[in-house]
Amino acid sequence: MAAAKATLTVIAAAALAVGLAGCDRGGGGDAPPERGDQAVARVDGKTVWVSDVKREAVAQGLIGQGEPLDTSSDTFRQVLDEVVDQKLLAAEAVRRKLDKNPAAERKLAAARERVLGDLVIDATVADAVNENNIRGLYDEQQKLARRSLEYHARQIVVATPAEAEAVKKLLQSGASFEALAMERSRDAATRFNGGDLGYFTLDIMPEAYEGALKDAKSGQLVGPTAVESGYAIIRVDDVREEQPISLDAARPQIVRFLTYDRIRDLLEKLRARAKVETLIQKPPGGPKETPPADAPKTPPAEDAKPATKGAAK
Repeated sequence: MAAAKATLTVIAAAALAVGLAGCDRGGGGDAPPERGDQAVARVDGKTVWVSDVKREAVAQGLIGQGEPLDTSSDTFRQVLDEVVDQKLLAAEAVRRKLDKNPAAERKLAAARERVLGDLVIDATVADAVNENNIRGLYDEQQKLARRSLEYHARQIVVATPAEAEAVKKLLQSGASFEALAMERSRDAATRFNGGDLGYFTLDIMPEAYEGALKDAKSGQLVGPTAVESGYAIIRVDDVREEQPISLDAARPQIVRFLTYDRIRDLLEKLRARAKVETLIQKPPGGPKETPPADAPKTPPAEDAKPATKGAAK
């Protein structure tokens, strides 16, 4: 799927190459290229539009797709100057007939193919990544998700079992857990918030906590328990069914999954229809192609868990 990843990105060189190709073909005509577009400059009689500047700003990562760009901002002025420079360089390349060089023609053709590929991907993704599909996948994964128990607990960690027993007796006699945690706990991550570990599932905790808490009930005092930094007295404040991840929290991962899934399907169909011949052989025992590192391996919401506030691990 490396081809899919490469197709998703139009590099700056490709953008410049397209500029070279389109420099003398209406790239700066007087008709607004987009509804409500605004002319912001002219280069040798050819108009530069707000949309030209915004497109370059998106390509440079200065703004996101669809985000506004104030024409009075320093960023807009800077990018406008770069667009003007790019048009001047492109026009000079055409004047010198550098675009007629066979190597240049191949670069221009490759840049055009990248842009056309991006247009197909944009159209495909727009069809796949919509609110109905996002919500549908979210609901489906929530039905399939396995729910564990979540614990909300606090801890006081001391150096020895004897100290832990002494702390436990103080708690049983009515001492404030939060105050003792701040006074005596040696766990720097939880000491100053009253020993609060937040909500967590046992599978993300060190083994000592899992063993101590697996049968614990809300309100129970557990320990002393040997942990990495000493001996812990743990108070269980709440036990509940694991809370599902919200749609808003899951949305970015769902969007990535739908995008990757639809592009993968599209490329598989295109390859099935086309006659593709690879004229070189892979070396024996050579590395196998793998999907991009950011490609989702499973639908997202199934195994997602809320973040744990504590740092016991």
